[in-house]
Amino acid sequence: MGIRLAEAVDQDAVEAIVKVAYDPWIPVIGVEPLPLVADYGELISEGRVYVLEYDEVDGLIVLVPENGTLLVENVAVRPDRQGRGLGHRLLAFAEFRARSLGLPAVRLYTNEKMTSNIGLYESLGYRQTGRESIDGRSAVHMRKDLRPEFDRV
Repeated sequence: MGIRLAEAVDQDAVEAIVKVAYDPWIPVIGVEPLPLVADYGELISEGRVYVLEYDEVDGLIVLVPENGTLLVENVAVRPDRQGRGLGHRLLAFAEFRARSLGLPAVRLYTNEKMTSNIGLYESLGYRQTGRESIDGRSAVHMRKDLRPEFDRV
């Protein structure tokens, strides 16, 4: 099982995973989550989408380098593969990419009504840094500061 940069041929699989992962949240938050309206063809062509695959694409992460952080714009795992640590693996990959780009932190945002996601991110060392409205959605911003490689034990 590996993580690699997505290619154009992965677009259908990426979109299918995003749809099944986020559709259940529509009744909870009352609007489509932002990942459902993203242009994955464009994101893939820009080199921002990475896929995790075994025999097929099982998950994905969208990474956007920013000034001083790496934004995790989306992380999703096929529902039948959830609970196996794949989401954790994708987020660990984001930390690896941030370090390889010389960035000291990873940040993300999620809807305030996605409380299970907030709890998961907090358990992985992310802390809440603020809230804002994004296109009619209430977002919770979170950040994880990365220790330098030589500090880790």
